[in-house]
Amino acid sequence: QVQLVESGGGLVQPGGSLRLSCAASGFTFSSYAMSWVRQGPGKGLEWVSDINSGGGSTSYADSMRSRFTISRDNAKNTLYLQMNSLKPEDTAVYYCAKSSSWQIPSDLEVWGQGTQVTVSS
Repeated sequence: QVQLVESGGGLVQPGGSLRLSCAASGFTFSSYAMSWVRQGPGKGLEWVSDINSGGGSTSYADSMRSRFTISRDNAKNTLYLQMNSLKPEDTAVYYCAKSSSWQIPSDLEVWGQGTQVTVSS
């Protein structure tokens, strides 16, 4: 069964950094594109970033392009999101999601349980 488990969230001061991880199991991780999506308090879902199956193609939401970096280690079945220069408006639950295809963009078909990121002084 497909399982995605996020970790690495927490409380960080404005301007700080965090690296989120998403451990994947139950499918051939290297064959599928992956995504990060977030949901802020009282807000809807917001797409953050995509990465294709091989890791050679990525895309970002405009507000995060210069601060966030998505990556993956197919040998470890793990997806990452490096977040720098964090702002209070980045406060959200961050979800990783498995795509339905190797390429980006594609439909998201399985989601993790999420990890909370809080940016506050």
